[in-house]
Amino acid sequence: MRKCGILCFNAYTLIRIDTCTHLVLKMTENKELILLIEDEPQMRRFLRITLQSQGYRLVEAATAQEGLLQAASRNPDVVLLDLSLPDIDGLEVTKRLREWAQTPIIVISAREQEQDKVKALDFGADDYLTKPFNANELLARIRVALRHSVRSRSGRSEPIFTLYNLRVDLAKRQVFLGDKEVHLTPIEYKLLITLIRHAGKVVTHNQLLKDVWGPAHVSEVQYLRVYMTQLRHKLEAEPARPRFLMNEPGVGYRLKYDPER
Repeated sequence: MRKCGILCFNAYTLIRIDTCTHLVLKMTENKELILLIEDEPQMRRFLRITLQSQGYRLVEAATAQEGLLQAASRNPDVVLLDLSLPDIDGLEVTKRLREWAQTPIIVISAREQEQDKVKALDFGADDYLTKPFNANELLARIRVALRHSVRSRSGRSEPIFTLYNLRVDLAKRQVFLGDKEVHLTPIEYKLLITLIRHAGKVVTHNQLLKDVWGPAHVSEVQYLRVYMTQLRHKLEAEPARPRFLMNEPGVGYRLKYDPER
């Protein structure tokens, strides 16, 4: 690669420069395509550098309308979506995308209100990052979204889930910390399995209550707090400082997970 850099300064080796460029593109041509819908030029530049440095292909849109057109024509693997767009609110964009596409949507927004986060997730977003955010955190969320997308398309799930010293045998319905089996109540197990099914993603209070207790209990957030506390005491080394059973204040819970770790 250093040789290519030297050749770039030599006007008589233009063909070789093209060859080197072609080789670089060929190395990344099969990388996932990300659609960035963001109206701030500085944020687009930051994300362009971050994503392309990891080999992702990128298409950008500065308006919601352009973003919807790109989503329909380019079939991206992940959509990064700002909420405060100049023409259509990002929440409405999320709803429109979900009418026909199951592409993972990660909201990136300066809006910090809990109601905006909950609405975005309820409307179909897979994740939510508040600006400013760490580039490594964004990359981890993208990996999680891509992993979920692949598993969803294949229709298959792995029978064994592992995270740190936690191991869950989904087929046998057994939970282990190291070599020691942990006995969970039916509700605790169902809550854990729901979080595992969405590992790495925020699951709202409403969704957890509906999936675990049923639609009649979606307002009983206190149920959730009690059982999450019990689950942490059984699975976390330091329940007051959890490593993976994370609270998203006012929104829901997340099983913190990075498929590359």
